[in-house]
Formats: sequence, structure tokens, C-alpha cells
Amino acid sequence: MSQKSNIHFDISERKILLRLFDIASVLSALYLVGLVFNFDYFKINADHWVWSIVLAVYLTIFATIFELYNLQKASKFEVVVQNIILTSSVTVLFYLLTPFFTPALPANRLQIIYFYIAINLSLFLWRYAYIVLISAPRFFKKVVLVGNARELDIIIESLQRSDPNYKVIGYINTDSVRYISEKYPGLHDIQILNVADTLSELGISEIVVATPHTSGMTVELYNELIALLENGIAIREYTQVYEEINRRVPVQHVDKDFYRYFPFSRSNQNKLYLFFHRVLDLLFSLIGLVFGLVIFPLILIGNLFANRGPLFYTQMRVGRNGRHFRIYKLRSMVRDAEKHGAQFAEHKDVRVTKFGRFLRRSRFDEIPQFINVIKGDMSVIGPRPERPVFVKELSEKIPFYEVRHLVKPGVTGWAQVNAKYGMTQEDALEKLQYDLYYIKRRSLFLDISIVIKTLSTIIFYRGQ
Repeated sequence: MSQKSNIHFDISERKILLRLFDIASVLSALYLVGLVFNFDYFKINADHWVWSIVLAVYLTIFATIFELYNLQKASKFEVVVQNIILTSSVTVLFYLLTPFFTPALPANRLQIIYFYIAINLSLFLWRYAYIVLISAPRFFKKVVLVGNARELDIIIESLQRSDPNYKVIGYINTDSVRYISEKYPGLHDIQILNVADTLSELGISEIVVATPHTSGMTVELYNELIALLENGIAIREYTQVYEEINRRVPVQHVDKDFYRYFPFSRSNQNKLYLFFHRVLDLLFSLIGLVFGLVIFPLILIGNLFANRGPLFYTQMRVGRNGRHFRIYKLRSMVRDAEKHGAQFAEHKDVRVTKFGRFLRRSRFDEIPQFINVIKGDMSVIGPRPERPVFVKELSEKIPFYEVRHLVKPGVTGWAQVNAKYGMTQEDALEKLQYDLYYIKRRSLFLDISIVIKTLSTIIFYRGQ
């Protein structure tokens, strides 16, 4: 079988591509400005190589904060334009304010304008080229699913929702029931007898197996997959693909073999990592509490006129190893909000006051939790601590829910910056998937990523 050439970029490859070309386009533009105009504020040469490195670092950090590497948003030019302006503005501001590592301010202030315009223009042109060329259909990753007819729609949606360039082209049905879908009517029904020729014609680059070996995986199909593997087609298991694309663990597909999917991060037992994690907890907590003291007059006035009641409130939560502790928060709901019993918060919850909504969206309501971090009940980063009544209820309905208590709960976390606010059992399942991903892959790099995403949440006013 002759396999068609099919160019595609995986998620990690596209993010690396965006970062590298962002830096390359900006530095190239500045170099050209230096050649064409009388521009000597920023020079690219052996004597000033530190200037380029500092600019690249600033650009990468702020582009991450302002979501220029969010692949779903990177393909929408109107969103990219806004985020480029924010990124370049803050990058230039920080660059000008750190003259110890960067050039001294020029006598001709017009050069700063050249500097700013060059960064914006280079990012605009490169990102437009990315949207037109690399986000185009010819760079889609074409995939065939091997799965059960009853679950194919759910699997396809979960894959394509997280990665717009991941396109399921066809399927091999392992069920006796015929697959009929109104949602995805154009999929190719691939038969085992001519699977090799069909895959070659469609230019398939990967097969995703989403069926247990004991369910529908016949000897004939198994042999065909082996032959395809030998001919250079990648074959991967669905839970691995799901975790890579969604960056969460699909607990609903793990079943009883949890030990195969949860080789938990060595960082959970690494004393050096835990030591630095604790040091950063104390450092961030002190910074957070100092910031809280600075804005305290504003919060006090807002509570006095808009909340009209106690400023703080406490609530029992479940921490590491199932231990209960009392969490501190700024009150954002009306008094006696749960006089009829404990209940999940809802979207646009009528119990939340107007000032409380501001506290939640800015996440200022969580500042007192830094006291819990200093006491050791919580960490800055970890799964969100839940109330005992909800933990008991969810543990009975959702598999592996208790696993989230292997680490300290956090003020922020992987689930908080990726999942929507938990209002239902389905939302709790989604948050659990992210929490397990964090526990499984816990590392300093992931912690830094969460901090940056949290800053994005605060800046874009997305707290709930």
C-alpha cells in the first residue's frame, strides 16, 4: 500500500511553531527597522545579545498570559488582533521598565513608537499567515476511529472540540448495531475487507482505537491493524489521545484498571519538589495577603454598601487524605444563602450579590484562602477543596473521585483554569478529569502554566 503524503501538526508542534515564529518575526522586523530607519534603540548583534533574549522571554510570557497560544483562539483573527495588542503593549512596557537588562531609553522618544509598531506589525502579519496557511484544511490531522457505534458520536465530539485541526474522517464499527449519526453525516464507513486501500485514498495519518480488546476486536481486525502499523500508519489508544488533546484523564473510560492510567507523578514524593512547592506557597501567599491589604479599603466599602453584612465567612471543606478543615473566604452571597440546605452554586446564581459577583469574577473573594495556605491546609495550586456533603455524594456516583484528595487542595488549579464552574455532576466529572491530570503529571512546569493561566483568568475577568 502506498501511503499518501499528509502534512499535519500535532498540538505540541503547533504551539512550539507559534512561539518560535512569534519570536523570529519580531526580531526580524526589528532588525529590518534598524537597517531601513535611523533606529538604534534595539540592536541585534553579538554585543547586545541579552536584549534579544529578554525580549523573547517577555514576549513568550505575556503571549501565554494573553492566550496567543490557545489554539482555538489562535485560528480566529479578530480575537488574535485583540490579544496581540495586549501582548505587545505589556511586553514593551516591561521592556522599557527594566533598563538594567534592556537598552537605556533613547533620547528620541519616537524610536519607542517604531519599536512598538514593529512588534505589532510583525505579529499581525505572521499570525495572519498562520490562520490562512497552517490552520487551513490541508493541514488537518485526518483520523479514523475504531469503536462502538453507541459511543462514536461522544468520542468524535470530545476529540474535535478540543483540537479544531483534529478531523475524524471515518470509522470502523466494532458493534453489531449500525452507526447512524445526524451530527456527523459525512463520515466514511470503512469495511475491514478494503481498509488499507480506503485509508490510502483518504490520506489518513492516524487510527484511534476506542474499543476494549474484548469488545469487537476480532482477529481479522487485529491483523489488519498490524498490517497498517507496518505500513507506517500510527495507531493509538483513545484514552492516550484524549489525555494528550484535552489534557485531562478520561475516567469514564478507565474502568477498573486505574493503575494502568495513573502512574502518578514522581513529584508527589519528590522531597526537593515538595520543598520548593512549599516555599512558593508561602511566597505567593505573602504577596497575595499584602495585595489584599492594599485593596482592603475598596472591599470594605463595597461590602458595607452592596453586601451589607459580615465581610468574611468560613466553611468546612475536605482536604488532603480526606481531612476536614475550615476555609476562609470573602462573603459573596446574601446572608442565609443556604438556609434550605447545601446546594451547588448555579450560573447567574440569584444568591450572589452584585458586589459578590465582582469579587468572584476578579477572584478577590479567594484572597483570605492564603491564610489556609500558610497554615498548611491548602496549597496555592491543587484541586479545589469541596464540601463534605458534596464529596460524599459525588464519591458514590463518580469513579475515582476520592483520588483528588491525594494532594493538598489549592486556591487555584488545573481544573479551575480549564473547566467551567461546577454546578452539576457532569461539571464535577469534567473537573475531576483535570484534577487527575494534574496529580498524574504534577511538575514545576505545570505549576507555572497554572499560575500564568490564573493571571489570564483574572485579567480577562473570567472568575465565577
